[in-house]
Amino acid sequence: MDQQLIELLRANGRASYAELARQVGLSSPAVHERVGKLETAGVITGYRAVIDPAAVGLDVTALVSVIESDSVDETGVEQALQAMIQIEDCWRVAGSEGYVLKVRVDDIPALEASISAINRIRGVARTRTTVVLSTKWEGRRG
Repeated sequence: MDQQLIELLRANGRASYAELARQVGLSSPAVHERVGKLETAGVITGYRAVIDPAAVGLDVTALVSVIESDSVDETGVEQALQAMIQIEDCWRVAGSEGYVLKVRVDDIPALEASISAINRIRGVARTRTTVVLSTKWEGRRG
């Protein structure tokens, strides 16, 4: 039952408890209670609006791999990366890179400035950037 609620909320985070109740065969108060428990347990961590990046002027997306220096302070690197609003996602990865970042910016000069800023972070040895030509899908559901 909880998995079904999670899938429904992933598809439509704005669904009402009444709508969810109809789809899972429970009462609205029961759905409200179950969703509350999922939130309290940290299974559901939040709700957000999904926007079209181009509609708000974010026309360039890039994946930036961060190669760390030998004397890296992971906490410092992560805090510096988190402070950069143009970094939309950050993944700690295995392999020669330490992190892979999804960066969204207005244009190529903004991407260049972002890459330069990332390279100036203490503990970053260098970066490798892949510019996204087109997005076929993102945030896959189900």
